[in-house]
Amino acid sequence: MSFTTKEPFASTLLAKYENLPRGHYIGLVLLRTTQSETIFRTEGSGEPLSREVTISGTKTGQPIDRIVISKRKQTAVERRTGRELLRDFEVYAGDNKECLLNTQNPCGKCPDCYLYGYAVGSGGAQRSRVMTEDAFSLLDAAEVTSERTFNALFDNSTMRNPKTGEPSTSLGSSEYVRPGTHFLDIETLKDVTAAEFIYAMGNILQSSRYGAIGTRIGVVKNQILGIAVGKQEIFSTLELTQATYDLLESKQHPLVTETVAETAVRAAASLIGKVFGWRGHWISGNDLTPILADVAESYQNPAKLVADLQACYEKS
Repeated sequence: MSFTTKEPFASTLLAKYENLPRGHYIGLVLLRTTQSETIFRTEGSGEPLSREVTISGTKTGQPIDRIVISKRKQTAVERRTGRELLRDFEVYAGDNKECLLNTQNPCGKCPDCYLYGYAVGSGGAQRSRVMTEDAFSLLDAAEVTSERTFNALFDNSTMRNPKTGEPSTSLGSSEYVRPGTHFLDIETLKDVTAAEFIYAMGNILQSSRYGAIGTRIGVVKNQILGIAVGKQEIFSTLELTQATYDLLESKQHPLVTETVAETAVRAAASLIGKVFGWRGHWISGNDLTPILADVAESYQNPAKLVADLQACYEKS
């Protein structure tokens, strides 16, 4: 974790978990690129893709539909990724063994509960220190979606029941997001330790499947384009999406990912200069490379990372 001992991280990352807020923010600017067909919706099967009408850019006033990855759908995947690591090193043993997502029985002691938060009636609560937003597609939904018809065959590989000869009724269609679609996103970490910072970035970079039917589709590649370190939150995900849209020469799918990444970094650098009272540090490009290398190296020895995480919450 060599980068965490250098500025600006040394004065921003906490030595141990603290219950009272200090206002130390780290904004991770992300590019999420679909690598297969994906389905992002908030309801169950048969519901349309999640979308919102927004203004296309900051300089162009045309309303467009954008596909949305809801904030809960993002962090739920990344929390599960992290909990797999914790479970592998038996963090969920002893008194913590019943700590499960979407139950009313969080342990309140594990790194996931401390970092991503929990609430359980009168049994205590921890506010999440990973702040998220909905992620928006860069382009219009009409450009990045399509529809596919599906059916379910019987054992004889036909649409007719081999015993009765009756036709199958399992025929329908589903809207999906096309491969190569780009979503811009920001996750903000507040008052985290060095180990928590590494852990949160690892969860993002190691998560690879989002949305419905994730065992067959839903492959997404996450990239960290930049890191903002300071005493306040930066701009919103929608502002970043709109500013990047303004700078794009082509507004047609598919876009080259490297071009989108370079354009988004330029947009972020421009926006951060307009954040009221900004007195932090913006890290991108070549300056980001050794940081990501250090994160990757930490995952070569995950036992130490997990031990460092647990040490964050030990009382002196």
